[in-house]
Amino acid sequence: MPLYVTFYETGPDALELLPVHYPAHRARVDEFHARGDLLMVGTFADPIEEGAMGVFRTREAAEEFVSGDPFVTNGAVGNWYVREWNEVLTTGP
Repeated sequence: MPLYVTFYETGPDALELLPVHYPAHRARVDEFHARGDLLMVGTFADPIEEGAMGVFRTREAAEEFVSGDPFVTNGAVGNWYVREWNEVLTTGP
């Protein structure tokens, strides 16, 4: 069963906007994780240059997360996309 990975690229004002909107973004992360829709999330080594990613159970959950994420709606994220990912080391059905 595929998973869905969101990729975030920062916007031009990210350094100013990320700290302001982080608490609301973190609350959304916690909500989706508690629901079981968000499996993993994190930044790359240099988040301003390399961005971040999240792994979701469904495309619908990934798109729902992004559509209401304060980082996206307030411009801290300049570009985002979702890709289907076929995990090969899964332990479940």
